[in-house]
Amino acid sequence: MNEGVLANMREFDHEQVVFCQSKEAGLKAIVAIHDTSLGPALGGTRMWAYTSEKEALRDVLRLSRGMTYKAAAAGLPLGGGKAVIIGDPKKDKSQALFRAYGRFINSLDGRYITAEDVGTNVFDMECALLETDYVVGTDPSHGGSGDPSPYTALGTFYGIKACLKKVFGDESFKGRTFAVQGIGAVGAHLVRHLVKNGAKVVACDIDQDKTNALKEEVQFETVPADDIYKVKCDVFAPCALGAVINDRTIEFLNCRIIAGAANNQLERNDHADIIKKRGICYAPDYVINAGGLMNVFLELEGYSRVRCERMVQSIYYNVSKVLKIADEMGVTTARAADVMVEEHLQKVRQSNRMFTMHPKNVLRNVHRRR
Repeated sequence: MNEGVLANMREFDHEQVVFCQSKEAGLKAIVAIHDTSLGPALGGTRMWAYTSEKEALRDVLRLSRGMTYKAAAAGLPLGGGKAVIIGDPKKDKSQALFRAYGRFINSLDGRYITAEDVGTNVFDMECALLETDYVVGTDPSHGGSGDPSPYTALGTFYGIKACLKKVFGDESFKGRTFAVQGIGAVGAHLVRHLVKNGAKVVACDIDQDKTNALKEEVQFETVPADDIYKVKCDVFAPCALGAVINDRTIEFLNCRIIAGAANNQLERNDHADIIKKRGICYAPDYVINAGGLMNVFLELEGYSRVRCERMVQSIYYNVSKVLKIADEMGVTTARAADVMVEEHLQKVRQSNRMFTMHPKNVLRNVHRRR
């Protein structure tokens, strides 16, 4: 990304990118709105100690585009957006920072609705909620649905089941070995599902405290972070940051399936071709990890946990559909997912009959929580 911001926006076809800063609060943030054809952009806020603004911009552009595709693949009337806050989530958080951030979100007047993501949590979003109504994923005491990560993990679990059926002809987890990269909020929930259903789990995380805490609950093996790619397993489940399937790691992979909750797992599109040639089944990340988005979306309509759990089960069928399209077209699963989404978006853009959730409708529902 050596060119200007507008050039990078054209590359990913973004509608709007907003830079925000507050010296008093220590806030440095970027909000990227990719596409609002289906409705207002919804996506989490990530807080990370990026090494440069260039790296942060690249991440938020990739992530926000992924949210457009995720919402469309899940059949939700939402557009795609994402935000990143540049800072160390262990050192730089404050109520003042998230309140300042909330004021910037409010200035967008509903074009972007935020939630928690890597490096942020429910408490952070509740600080932002003091300044804006355009926040979901808050605690039920504030009218929200709470942490969406259990539903991201549950949806990933159902998506993995579809991949097992495709590759092995059997949905059972018993006796299968899983290599889980990252056992934070989502990864830990996924490990619990896997162990409960009889799988053997090998996992890694850069945070030893998280690893120790989870090992007190469930039984699994650990390996150093760089060795997780080399684990001989049935399923490799990336559940940390993106671009983990890259030129350096792809040759180490020793699995039949890649299916995890991380966003933007492939560093480049051509890595999907390499995976396909090696006979590895890949579940496109924005299809399999949509459970958390489904969960927070329901807050905008009136939250129901039962309805959420039923909706998340649809990820099994969404992943199965992508796998079928890939077979029929003779393309990678990554391309099949893109084709499915792009055809849907094109139909919506060409038709005024499709209902689009206007920000004012969202606001009316959100107000009921307060």
